[in-house]
Amino acid sequence: MVYKFRLLSDESDLFCREIMIDSEAYFLDLHNTILESVDYEKNMITSFFMCDEKWEKKLEVTLIEMESSPEYDSWVMGTTRLSEMLDEEGQRLIYVFDNLTERAFYMKLVEIFPTKRLSQPECVFSRGKAPKQDMGFEHDKKEKVSTTAIVSEDDSLDDFYGEGDFDPEELDPEGFSDLEGFGDNPSLDDY
Repeated sequence: MVYKFRLLSDESDLFCREIMIDSEAYFLDLHNTILESVDYEKNMITSFFMCDEKWEKKLEVTLIEMESSPEYDSWVMGTTRLSEMLDEEGQRLIYVFDNLTERAFYMKLVEIFPTKRLSQPECVFSRGKAPKQDMGFEHDKKEKVSTTAIVSEDDSLDDFYGEGDFDPEELDPEGFSDLEGFGDNPSLDDY
């Protein structure tokens, strides 16, 4: 049996990849094919999440063993076959490729070919540029700030940190009103 997955990104409306892979392949094979299709390095900790219709994360398949307790079921990409978790068209997954910022591709099992077999997974459709693999939180070497004493012995800490106490009344509550509905993405709701 062969599965066909479609990957979308909430960071780029033009991005799309379609990958075909044998149902008996491992999640690690799918992971590697995704990374190759978007030209990402294989040096990040990643995870697949099985999701419901509303993209709520349910079961996780990790790149490396994360839970060593026998009380919990642990699913690892290198030992978990796709057919163990996926069996019907329309199933949804999230592939988190940047765990630090929870950036991900939204995946859907769009088609199953029950009489076909595939020896190697392949990207059969590619459109748009993939988002950057990481957000680049490393500081530029030119912008390094010295960590030597910033405050001399003669300086008052009040001058350094500012005078007075923090007053919550100074916050503008209207500034937070734009956060309502943050994270909703209508283009993915229709997916």
